[in-house]
Amino acid sequence: MAKIDFKDAQGRLDQLIEEAAAGEHVVIRGPRGSAVQLVPLLEGPIEVSETAKRAWRLVESGIASWRGGKPRGSQPRPRIKGKSLSAMVLEDRR
Repeated sequence: MAKIDFKDAQGRLDQLIEEAAAGEHVVIRGPRGSAVQLVPLLEGPIEVSETAKRAWRLVESGIASWRGGKPRGSQPRPRIKGKSLSAMVLEDRR
């Protein structure tokens, strides 16, 4: 298993990909201790689910947008007027 720092990997990424495709496991250490591993695919190309295909069609058509991060839900969070549901349930139990 080859281990390499991110800065060193930038200049020779094509070589590292070839090594991974040949069966070598390559670990690239990033800033703040994060790491990724390049490994060969075990079986043919990766298949994309129908849900992912549908989502990408929405992005390509401009209906949806994605900037490459984990979805965070609705922003800002909705404000609740009055009592919360948990407060109403507790009040009802009394």
